[in-house]
Amino acid sequence: MRRGLAWAAGVAGAAWAVHAAPAVTACTPLRRAVLPGLAGAGAAGHVALTFDDGPDRRSTPQFLRVLAEHDVQATFFLLASMLQHDPDLGREIVAAGHEVAVHGWAHRCLLWRTPGATADDITAARDLIAATTGVTARYYRPPYGVLTASALRTCRRIGLRPVLWTSWGRDWRARATPTSIVDTVAGRLAGGGTVLLHDSDCTSAPGSWQRTLAALPRIITLARDRGLTVGTLAEHLGEQAREHAGERAGERLAERRVVSA
Repeated sequence: MRRGLAWAAGVAGAAWAVHAAPAVTACTPLRRAVLPGLAGAGAAGHVALTFDDGPDRRSTPQFLRVLAEHDVQATFFLLASMLQHDPDLGREIVAAGHEVAVHGWAHRCLLWRTPGATADDITAARDLIAATTGVTARYYRPPYGVLTASALRTCRRIGLRPVLWTSWGRDWRARATPTSIVDTVAGRLAGGGTVLLHDSDCTSAPGSWQRTLAALPRIITLARDRGLTVGTLAEHLGEQAREHAGERAGERLAERRVVSA
């Protein structure tokens, strides 16, 4: 009996280890050093600006206004539970030229979710974003930056690329200030980096988005003063350029077919 219990416990422990192993990538220094692609490392003269936890009618439109004033497009990792409450705002983000990506349906740590629940969460969020905005998202960022084996399998199956970050503002904290947010981002702000901020306080300290909003123009100016272009993940990772190149190749092939006909 004891041997059977010990064997079962060993199997359960091994299964948990496999499930949780990808979570080590939540350690930002380790991720930057070992898995730069997962960290969002991209073009050397570019910085990807990303926002998590929206869309939120109280705050997201104000971020869109500031981004428009500075002629910057960004990537918004949407929570489907928030998008469900305000689908028009999701469409406004896309109409303003920004990129939408998947942050999941519910903001829950994946370590405590079953493989089936994880797959359903990510897939349902991807599908709602597509149905609402008309855009099929290509990137996924897990809540808290914690990946699991189930999340990676799901992303591979439905064509999502997990992307975390190289620099963040720690803007969700109650004690964060606009200056602390700027200073925290600045410490790791460099060409090829991906910046994480939040356009909603739905999972953060109440009112934290206001401090992020106040810091945003300074972060954009700081990046530009360092000679960096600020934009979306697709631009940052060169995938927009590859997509356009594919479109042009397709157009040239169509033209040759018309001529030969």
